[in-house]
Amino acid sequence: MNTANQELTLSKAAAELTETVQVLDERGEPRELQIACERPLTIYLNKREIVTLMTLGGDPEALVLGYLRNQGFINSMDDLVAIQVDWEVEAAAVVTREQPQDLEEKLQQRTVTTGCGQGTMFGNLMDKLEEVSLPDVEIQQSMVYALLDNLNLHNETYKNAGAVHGCAICEGSEVVAFVEDVGRHNAVDTLAGRMWLDGITDENKIFYTTGRLTSEMVIKVAQMGIPVLLSRSGVTQMGLALAKELGITMLARAKGKHFLQFSGGESLLRDAIPEVKYERSVKKGRRNEA
Repeated sequence: MNTANQELTLSKAAAELTETVQVLDERGEPRELQIACERPLTIYLNKREIVTLMTLGGDPEALVLGYLRNQGFINSMDDLVAIQVDWEVEAAAVVTREQPQDLEEKLQQRTVTTGCGQGTMFGNLMDKLEEVSLPDVEIQQSMVYALLDNLNLHNETYKNAGAVHGCAICEGSEVVAFVEDVGRHNAVDTLAGRMWLDGITDENKIFYTTGRLTSEMVIKVAQMGIPVLLSRSGVTQMGLALAKELGITMLARAKGKHFLQFSGGESLLRDAIPEVKYERSVKKGRRNEA
């Protein structure tokens, strides 16, 4: 926890991530396996209901904090008095020192996004980007490959049960923080909260996700001050347009030694270009001849 804010009251309500169930396989044989849990969590800000999230529940306090941070309801850790999560009533009670400005106006401007399970963003999406200024970066292709290898050591819930997305804050080839949840928007919010709680800076950071890079993802990561986005999945048109506007380096469809650079110009130093396999080139040539 961030030592700069000792007065913050914070519950520790991490829930079980998976549940063991009995199933029948294609032969009718019984099998036992794990499935990912999914729980509703309604956020109340100073007793005002904000939203209900469907979440794995692994780090709910950070999720709640990151969600309110990314929505612009909370601008600083100093604004917070308490975050209390109670799974018996499926609710998170957040108390701040002062009521957020324009709360009712923001709640009226609600946009349902393409996040898994559908995410929700409040207020004018473009207004959130007016004061965003991201640093210029230079990253090495060899470092991207090393990072992808290290990321393979995570994804424990996905490996055991599937049905979840993973997101990470990285520095160089190292994974600083990793989160899994039933939706990628929950995972990025949890990391935004974890950055504040653990005092993780945005300097020299890369954001990784297993999910697609939509406008929602770009906006949230830009608000976190991170200029590099790396994804195992694809991108959307609006996500790419925003990345170019904000100067974000966007690498997607990244797996093994393969990736596609959608934006970022000269920010990527190609110091580890894979060799083209001769056999593949010969087969392609034969197809063209046919």
